[in-house]
Amino acid sequence: MATSALSIKRVERLGAATWIQTAAVVALTAALYVRVIPDLAVEWWTEEASSYGMLVPPMALYIAYQRRQITLSLPAKPDVRGLWLVGLACMVFLAGRLAAEFFLSRISFVLLLAGFAWTFWGAARFRTLLFPFILLGTMVPLPAILFTSIAAPLQLFASAIATELAQLLGVSIYRDGNVIHLATTSLGVAEACSGLNSLSSLVVASLLLGFVENSSLIGRILLFALAVPLAIAVNVIRVTGTALLADYEPSLAVGFYHTFSGWLMFVLGFGMLWLLAKLIFRWTAAKV
Repeated sequence: MATSALSIKRVERLGAATWIQTAAVVALTAALYVRVIPDLAVEWWTEEASSYGMLVPPMALYIAYQRRQITLSLPAKPDVRGLWLVGLACMVFLAGRLAAEFFLSRISFVLLLAGFAWTFWGAARFRTLLFPFILLGTMVPLPAILFTSIAAPLQLFASAIATELAQLLGVSIYRDGNVIHLATTSLGVAEACSGLNSLSSLVVASLLLGFVENSSLIGRILLFALAVPLAIAVNVIRVTGTALLADYEPSLAVGFYHTFSGWLMFVLGFGMLWLLAKLIFRWTAAKV
């Protein structure tokens, strides 16, 4: 009886120690990211290009929850190798703070969570959570300098192709940089119309489709790669349609239509991505 009571006390002490350690790690992490995460949430809420990010954490958590039986069926074996990832996350965070680069500070949070999972649960459990962590990384918007450097060429590309397509359809139109001139009005292909908004959303959607369909690695990579030109093509269609409507009635190119066309093109893009996924996954499954 004495031995049994002693064992129970040891278990209780270990349990209390575990909770204390967990609380300490959570408190330190919260103190470290007390400004970073709220700033990220504000950007999701205020910036249209980043608004998709607010949906990513719930989806990542849901996927991790759905796979909990697979994860928890494996024994938890703490692995000190995970500290390398924790250390990398800390260095990335420090670099982001020193350089005033939001992207580095924010992405370090995902790296830190992954490092904790690897360190405290072991490599086997960490591998079962790899996809949720990859998905979680997409919630962080691209660095401003990278976003701008990509957006500018996409603006020129969309305006150039839209101009050529409209001319083929008999519309009197010419282009000056990213400005499209029609007979009665002029349209500027702004940064928000570069296609990066739909590009980010469709890339996340391609990752989710690959996971939901339980596709092969080759199929997932192909769909992820093709999501980029698909998003660009959908944006070209949107700019071309706007030019055609503006030539017919300039008021149709602004206001409600401009907002509605963005949502309509996203639905179209997602539908095309879904059909493309079905074809790719069926083809890659036949190759295996």
